[in-house]
Amino acid sequence: MTAALVAGLVAGYGIAVPVGAVGTYLVSLTARTSLRTGACAALGVASADGLYALLAMAGGSALAAALRPVLVPLRWASALVLIALAVLGTVAAVRRYRGHQLATRPDPPPPGPARAYLGLLGITLLNPTTVVYFAALVLGAGSAGTARPLEQGVFVLAAFAASASWQLLLAGGGALLGRALTGHRGRLATALASSGVMVALAVRMLVAPG
Repeated sequence: MTAALVAGLVAGYGIAVPVGAVGTYLVSLTARTSLRTGACAALGVASADGLYALLAMAGGSALAAALRPVLVPLRWASALVLIALAVLGTVAAVRRYRGHQLATRPDPPPPGPARAYLGLLGITLLNPTTVVYFAALVLGAGSAGTARPLEQGVFVLAAFAASASWQLLLAGGGALLGRALTGHRGRLATALASSGVMVALAVRMLVAPG
């Protein structure tokens, strides 16, 4: 039981700690909205990680093999979503900045907690790297077919808890960033930088081998 708990925590932190496009977007979203919205978005990311951990424990090698034929289309879909988010974020930031300058255009309503949760859940589910990571981890440990259901449940819950704790930490950083950068120019710069990072990561995803 303890081994499953430790393995789940290590697995959850292993996939969550590297801050990529999703983490960058999470910080930016929290900075532009509120800690409550960011926390819900963070739980959306963690829910996707937990779901993929569950699928990996249940499916093992068969799941990873089934995903290989559609890995390229999923990578393209994920990259296109990231680029679309970057474009929408840039347009919204510029409109918000111009609206403040001209005092003629109100700020667009920020996403609510429920929409933030569903949005980040969907974005994370589009990333096939997560399920391949968990499947490879389970296979490497040789525990996919030998672990008892209770141990599998502990592994999945621990992976979810680890991912959730890290994503909530990122959301907290985004909330602090939002308080620090209260000026409209600072928010514009943050949004543009975040969009640039997402585009760069999307391009890197498309040109990566395999």
